[in-house]
Amino acid sequence: MNKDVYKHIRQLLESCSLIKKDNEYLPSVKLDFSEETILITGAAGTIGSGITQLLLKTRFKKLILIDNAESPLYYLQKELEVYQNLNIYFILTDVRDETSMQELFSTFKPSMVFHTAAYKHVPMMEAHPYEAVKLNILATKFLADLALINNTQKFVFISTDKAVNPISIMGMTKRICERYLMDLNSKNSTKFLVTRFGNILGSNGSSMPLFEKQLALGRPLTVTSPEVTRYFITKLKACQHILEISNEAHWKHALFTFNMGKPIKIIDLATCFLEFSGYDIQNNIEIIGLRPGEKLHEEMSSDTEELKPTIYKDILYILEKTDQKQNAIDLEPIKSITPNDKIYSIKAILKDVLE
Repeated sequence: MNKDVYKHIRQLLESCSLIKKDNEYLPSVKLDFSEETILITGAAGTIGSGITQLLLKTRFKKLILIDNAESPLYYLQKELEVYQNLNIYFILTDVRDETSMQELFSTFKPSMVFHTAAYKHVPMMEAHPYEAVKLNILATKFLADLALINNTQKFVFISTDKAVNPISIMGMTKRICERYLMDLNSKNSTKFLVTRFGNILGSNGSSMPLFEKQLALGRPLTVTSPEVTRYFITKLKACQHILEISNEAHWKHALFTFNMGKPIKIIDLATCFLEFSGYDIQNNIEIIGLRPGEKLHEEMSSDTEELKPTIYKDILYILEKTDQKQNAIDLEPIKSITPNDKIYSIKAILKDVLE
């Protein structure tokens, strides 16, 4: 590991640590949402709660926070009690519940939606593809359609680098949503904005919390391969960029990524984390092999795409190359998927839809 890589990883770890310890490190946000009624799905998750924290430093009309995870939503509500004079609503519900979502849109008429709710763990979704289809694709489609019906102005979707040349169920579901939402932009007044980025350092279920638990239990840190790399960004930086994108009135294009820097070897991250935590490196790292659906290396764009600058130096457009235009995506085959279908059958349908 060279000095630049070491310095970069250490800065990421220190930044993550500061954010976890005290919210005073959240910067002021010079964005105006004063005319917006904002709905955040998956509000108690990593990105949803991060967007919420930053929005509390701005002005908004109403903030509707929904999640189907009772305890995390309760903890978020308790954390935000100091803001009880603001128009903040905490709603325990599931984005897959169409009746509930119809009632919610009808009641609040959100002008802006941040759709962060999703299943994201690659090996888990390889084993449960039907659940990935229900939440990641069908619920997203239903919410997008509701946004159109209710004249929502902006719908911001959180994607992933795993949607690039996807081999996993999770990556395929996200890529299908990217394409569906891009298709909607050509037909309707609601603006669908898609943000595609890599791993959030310290997010729920990611490497850092796992490393912390393994150390606490006296176990070695598990790394899938000495060669595996991932793109990383802090929660704070990702959420800042998402809000910047949502706050602009006009964009030339609608698919974005962030300046993620160079990919980092997970074994280097583990090595730095051990040193940062005061542990010896020797015998404290165990190689366990890639898990189902995982790649050695992720990408931020495919060979059929190109990156172009925006007005923000760390936010980039992702554009299809002019000779690589794709046909509108057809979701009808996905609607036929049932819980009884074999895993390989569901995966084959998703592959066909993306061709």
